[in-house]
Amino acid sequence: MQAVLHGFVLALGLILPLGVQNLFIFQQGVVQRRFVLALSASVTAALCDTILILAAVLGVSVVILAFAWVKTVLLIAGAAFLLYLGWNAWKAASASGPPVQSSHESFRISKQIAFTVSISLFNPHAILDTVGVIGTSSLNYTGADKVGFTAAAIVVSWLWFIGVAGVGRITGKLDASGRFHAWLNRVSALMIWGTAGYLIYSLFV
Repeated sequence: MQAVLHGFVLALGLILPLGVQNLFIFQQGVVQRRFVLALSASVTAALCDTILILAAVLGVSVVILAFAWVKTVLLIAGAAFLLYLGWNAWKAASASGPPVQSSHESFRISKQIAFTVSISLFNPHAILDTVGVIGTSSLNYTGADKVGFTAAAIVVSWLWFIGVAGVGRITGKLDASGRFHAWLNRVSALMIWGTAGYLIYSLFV
């Protein structure tokens, strides 16, 4: 029970801060016509987190990041994806009309999945955080305790991302004018570009 509680609290602490991933999933809850369409981003983010958590617990990601060129490739690819995502978010903010009229095509399921994967798996800092915190903490457990710790962290991820999309859906229904959606897109674009800039900066330090 201690291991499960530890995994739950640790994962919640890592996932709570507002970031590109949470903001994008919330945005999809706002703009999609049906909640089930926004679940593409939620499920993809949860699957990516599950992969990262399992890799951290099993030690796979530590081995991968031991090679400097892998980290460099991740930084470049991540920055490129985020710059593109930021541009799309900024363009969506300039679209007229309610969000269901202007953004349905901009965030098709295929784009939701691609963008979510890019901001989940192509961010080396997120990977390092997962390895450094969850991976290191999992070393305190073995057998059933380690399974419970890992499962708790994964469950938190799934519940959180689905919940974020749900809150976005409720917000979208209350925003018939689309003003909040435009503001959210601009904030999202700035945050995404800021993250991309930080990744580029990381290449030279």
